[in-house]
Amino acid sequence: MPRFPAPQTASMIEEDRYCVDVLTQISAIQSALDGAAMQLLRNHTRGCVQAAFKSSRGESAIDELMQVVRKFSR
Repeated sequence: MPRFPAPQTASMIEEDRYCVDVLTQISAIQSALDGAAMQLLRNHTRGCVQAAFKSSRGESAIDELMQVVRKFSR
């Protein structure tokens, strides 16, 4: 069995819990991770990207930011 980032989900699978319950748990984990990622992206934009503009590195910061946004939009 692959390692899961949330041990309780792995336990649910090992205990042969109802599939819909496991899928609901996985969905909750994904939502939490998405929320954390969005907060990090927001902080990065307001901190690192803003600082890059102030030091004339705005173009490369935008390029990097867009690469990250593309990863999240898939």
